[in-house]
Amino acid sequence: MLPAASQIFSAHLMAALTELEVEQAFMSPGSRSQSLAIAAQQLHDVDRLTLRVRIDERSMGFTALGAAKATGIPVAIITTSGTAVANLLPAVLEAHHSGVPLILITADRPKELRGVGANQTTNQVGIFGDAVRFCEDIEAPVGEVDLDFVRALAEKAVSIAMGDFTHRAGPVHLNICFKEPLSSLTPDAADIYTGAEFLEEEPQVPTFAILDGEYNTVVVAGAEAGMLALEAAEAFGWPVFAEPSSRCRYGANSIVAYPALLAEDQELTDKIQRVVVYGKPTLSRAVQKLIAREDIELIVVRSELTGLFNPYGNAKEIVDDLTVSGEVSSEWLARWRVASHNWISAQNYNSGLDRRKVIEFVYQASQLDDAIVLGASRMIREADTWAPSKPIQVFANRGLSGIDGTIATATGIALSSEGAFTRVVLGDLTLIHDASSMIEDPEETINLQLIMVNDSGGSIFEKLEVFEAVEQGTFDRIFRAGQKIDYWSLANAYGFIYITPANEQELLDALATAGRVLIEIKL
Repeated sequence: MLPAASQIFSAHLMAALTELEVEQAFMSPGSRSQSLAIAAQQLHDVDRLTLRVRIDERSMGFTALGAAKATGIPVAIITTSGTAVANLLPAVLEAHHSGVPLILITADRPKELRGVGANQTTNQVGIFGDAVRFCEDIEAPVGEVDLDFVRALAEKAVSIAMGDFTHRAGPVHLNICFKEPLSSLTPDAADIYTGAEFLEEEPQVPTFAILDGEYNTVVVAGAEAGMLALEAAEAFGWPVFAEPSSRCRYGANSIVAYPALLAEDQELTDKIQRVVVYGKPTLSRAVQKLIAREDIELIVVRSELTGLFNPYGNAKEIVDDLTVSGEVSSEWLARWRVASHNWISAQNYNSGLDRRKVIEFVYQASQLDDAIVLGASRMIREADTWAPSKPIQVFANRGLSGIDGTIATATGIALSSEGAFTRVVLGDLTLIHDASSMIEDPEETINLQLIMVNDSGGSIFEKLEVFEAVEQGTFDRIFRAGQKIDYWSLANAYGFIYITPANEQELLDALATAGRVLIEIKL
């Protein structure tokens, strides 16, 4: 039997992606995508690609997102046609807003079958809107396949997904129409080398700001701010207000108690004259209030991952880098350090386990090669208050700040961590929302801990105005939405070890347990 054109196309595409340093691919089984699956498995068999299989495309999308977050390398996603593609949308939106490189390879029916009632056929072109950096609708390969086109397609996809001089890093979409025959066993993708190379572009001239050093300046480091924020703060002697997922919440310039100080120490807060923003700050209302102030000078450093941050339209300058002229007062940083130390020292510990102790013990147990994943909602805000200054990898889906896909994202991070611990701190609703991602793949061995703070629903809503405005029963029904679930049974159903610590020592012991572990903290 002659090789199918669909298989020739898929084998060369997947082989080219591996030449461009794509190391992982995730797929869900399907008919229309069979040539892509065969090619990916052939590359997996010779260790040119790690292929992972998931039955649920929504969960798969977030797992791939986590893998790409952990490595910074584009991850390929393979789906069949129809709702399989639509199920990727939540993960694609998160990847778009947080600058995560994904290559979405979606199989499709031939173009002439769109809009005529053909089975499992919808308009997949543009289904992700502007959440992808580009979308290529590819005619079904028939007859002689243009191999130069296939190689160029892979080069374009990887280059744009990784971020070039005109695009932030993020997801790209290759929608490939396939006609029967849909696959064959030849050619073997493992034997193909296309000569694919990274595209080169002329670099753009960065914009630069020179700031007066006499202004009382603070650095606000939001999600994905990275080392640039910390380096600027340390170079110029500025205090840095670093969210947990900023990747720079450590060092002598990190003001751990900044949320409380901004809310409670008005005298010190009023003396801020300039705010320099890195990344995407989303956690604290006090920070948003500070950024929106009309009497401060707001400088935004453009993020290659999260893009523009200027929600109040008051940024004086949006730049790629900055420096300072003149002297910076050392007293300014010292005042923030002292105030932070004094506030933390004045806080009393409660008896028994509470949210503060969960955060502090998780950080204490985690080593430098471990990872912490913080679910959206209340616990990441608790971490913003209580997480210590420590150089450790902390992840969170803050592109859109949703609870969807938290366990799947953490699984992708754990799969890329080579035996280290990945500890997920999340609430009960966040766990329930993504419980299907707890399904075990027997080929995967990971140390994944789900530290679930069970406060019987969405306690985060207690901090909103509506908590005081509506009757308690109404609030509990439409906001708290507590669920009655036997988590021991849930853990056992998915092959997790279940632990419910009653005191601090039992929590520390639980955090040392290897494997796939569900730790329920009952508040």
